[in-house]
Formats: sequence, structure tokens, C-alpha cells
Amino acid sequence: MLKEFQEFISRGNVMDLAVGVIIGAAFGRIVDSLVSDIIMPIIGAIFGGLDFNNYFLPLSSAVNATSLAEAKRQGAVFAYGSFITVALNFIILAFIIFLMVKAVNDLRQRLEREKPAAPAAPPPADVALLTEIRDLLARK
Repeated sequence: MLKEFQEFISRGNVMDLAVGVIIGAAFGRIVDSLVSDIIMPIIGAIFGGLDFNNYFLPLSSAVNATSLAEAKRQGAVFAYGSFITVALNFIILAFIIFLMVKAVNDLRQRLEREKPAAPAAPPPADVALLTEIRDLLARK
């Protein structure tokens, strides 16, 4: 069973998947920072100067805090600002992945067009023989 596991783990597809997951996680953190630290503060400034992540509706009368973290400690809240941030994060990440896949597909198509044509297969023996006979008759 250990040998089977070693064969499975050493396959190229498994290693490619592992690399993809690790890079995807790191890339997700970059996009999360882009959304949280750059895009959402701008949107927050447009909508009143508050941090967009702190937009919430209290679902309990005991909640009177102004920040989401404090409000969650006081009771139930409807944190729509956090949801919008995560949704925007997903849209940006999906769009970037779409652009990357599109670029790879365009590159593959360009390489296929630039690939030299494969040499023509030699004709079958009987066709080659008939071609030689024709050429000999044409010379006489």
C-alpha cells in the first residue's frame, strides 16, 4: 500500500495540483489584500468615509457597537459589508483567472498556427511505382 501511495503521489498531475493549490492560496491572499486594503477603502470613502467591512445591521437590541468585531461580541448581526467584500474579492479573483486561462488558450492557438506543417506521408508503394512508370513514359 505504501508503494502504491508513492506511485500516486509521484505522478505529474498530483504534483501539478499541489503546486496549483499552493499558488492559488497565495494568490488569493494577494487579491484579498487588494480588495480589503485598496478597493474597499475607496468604496467606503464614496459611501460615507466608513470602513466598508464594518457595515452591518444589528439583529438584536443589545447590539449598539459601531465596529463589526464589537457588535459580534454583543449579539447577532447581519454583516453585509463583509459579504460584499468577499463577493467582490471572488469576482476579481474569477476575472483574473479568466484572463489567465484566456491568455494560455491564445498562446496555445498561436503556437498551433506557427507550428511547421508535418511532412507529407510517403505515398503507398503501388502509387509510388505508378508515379515512376508515368515519369519514365513521359521522358520517352
